[in-house]
Amino acid sequence: MRDAVIVEAVRTPVGKGKPNGALAHVHPVELLAHTLRTLVERSGVDPELIDDVIGGAVDQVGEQAMNTTRYAALSAGLPESVPAATVDRQCGSSQQAVHFAAQGVISGAYDIAVACGVESMSRVPMWSNVPEGKDPFGPGVAARYPEGLVPQGISAELIAAKWSITREQMDAFAVSSHRRAAAAWDAGLFDAEVAPLEGVTRDECVRPGTTTEVLAGLRPAYHDPHFAERFPQIEWNVTAGNASPVNDGASAVLVMAGETAARLGLRPLARLHSFAVTGSDPLLMLTGVVPATEKVLRRAGLSLGDIDLFEVNEAFSSVVLAWQQETGADLGKVNVHGGAIALGHPLGASGTRLTTTLVHAMEERGARYALQSMCEAGGLANAMILERI
Repeated sequence: MRDAVIVEAVRTPVGKGKPNGALAHVHPVELLAHTLRTLVERSGVDPELIDDVIGGAVDQVGEQAMNTTRYAALSAGLPESVPAATVDRQCGSSQQAVHFAAQGVISGAYDIAVACGVESMSRVPMWSNVPEGKDPFGPGVAARYPEGLVPQGISAELIAAKWSITREQMDAFAVSSHRRAAAAWDAGLFDAEVAPLEGVTRDECVRPGTTTEVLAGLRPAYHDPHFAERFPQIEWNVTAGNASPVNDGASAVLVMAGETAARLGLRPLARLHSFAVTGSDPLLMLTGVVPATEKVLRRAGLSLGDIDLFEVNEAFSSVVLAWQQETGADLGKVNVHGGAIALGHPLGASGTRLTTTLVHAMEERGARYALQSMCEAGGLANAMILERI
């Protein structure tokens, strides 16, 4: 059976997803086009050979509508003959793009594919694809969950309550994310993965000087009297400081068959070893990373102890800390260059951002196996294992 390998991985710096953010002036098509252009330039691959470009975007409306991946490919200068598609698995959209690209290569449908993603949350705010007063769920879901589903922030609070995760633990985890990200920047560990854009060279949300004392002064981000009455177990410990911010950014990885890489003289960064997707309770919503991790390890024939590095998306501190409690993973191996709390979470771009950071961290640390997993709205999760070769 053919294998699939990653030969190049790049991302933009991540900007604040606000009108004054460093990348707010850049159209989302151009954000993604920049990574696609850089990916081709750094790899040296003939773009005529690309069989497909699969991109993730969550809010596919306004400037991110109309299959934004196709127009990013055209803006990047890829031949008109190269097709593109945009997928939505919520926060895991571009990780799903990696799965699809790799699975296409393994099956023989592709020889070379690009997996990528973009989100400009300054220009296309979260939930802007749901007009006011409209119901995206429908009557069948309302009948199945008569008490109603909840926003992600409430899910994060429910997770903290269920796993007895304290405010102090969540804040300490957030501080660690910032310190790791700042240390990685200072050591030049992001230089190989980041493609500076219009004078923006570093991730905008990293705060190396943040402390638990500073974070302790922040107010709860999601307190709501209705949910407080419905869920009296919630202690309201999720804040803007121990959750990921809103962001702008794009990322892309180049996937091809191992035999194609050999023929083109390209050195793989990692082999895409195993994949899993799963659904979970849509009320807790963000806990799917636990069964997804278990499922991908079973499929790979590996144990947790075989994994040298982990990337688990830091949508909220409580998600990663609950995952760690359930799996027993060593937090010293998790998000070693910082995670989304510090680096940012541009929704549709985050999957391939994690992959980009992970393959470069594997290279830097000589890791053999690495595991990436992401929680996703609606009670979903992706997981995959990479192998350095």
